[in-house]
Amino acid sequence: MAKDSSFDVVSQVDMQEMDNAVNQTKKEIAQRYDFRGSDASIELEEKCIKLAAEDEYKLSAIIDMLRARMAKRDIPLRCLELGKVEPASKGTVRQTLTILQGIPKEKAKAIVAAIKATKLKVNAQMQDDQVRVSGAKKDDLQAVIQTLKAGDFGVDLQFINMR
Repeated sequence: MAKDSSFDVVSQVDMQEMDNAVNQTKKEIAQRYDFRGSDASIELEEKCIKLAAEDEYKLSAIIDMLRARMAKRDIPLRCLELGKVEPASKGTVRQTLTILQGIPKEKAKAIVAAIKATKLKVNAQMQDDQVRVSGAKKDDLQAVIQTLKAGDFGVDLQFINMR
């Protein structure tokens, strides 16, 4: 009897790469002419990034710089959820960007439904913030990966622990 193969569908962000992207953005803010003498800042915290600037225009410029750095480091741009712009002290504004990790329940359900719709002989189950897919044939598992890559579930997916 052939042993079942499996893999996990996850949505993860490499926090070391995110830290590098934030640090490069800090350097760019320090060097850019339009930010000279301004109170612009970017800080990485555990699950979010805090931005502060003199106005919304500068905030969006910082976000653009960060996204460019993230793209260079293969960090999915979708992992950032932009909070609302809030007024801060001395007429400045601030914004919190939440770093999304894991697959939310409703998205996991959509992924499992998409896998079942393929009618392949595979088993998909939700586990915390990931989905485990198992089946007897590696070809079926490869077909599931292709189906999920083609679909849009609102989160960036990675496929890990292929056994």
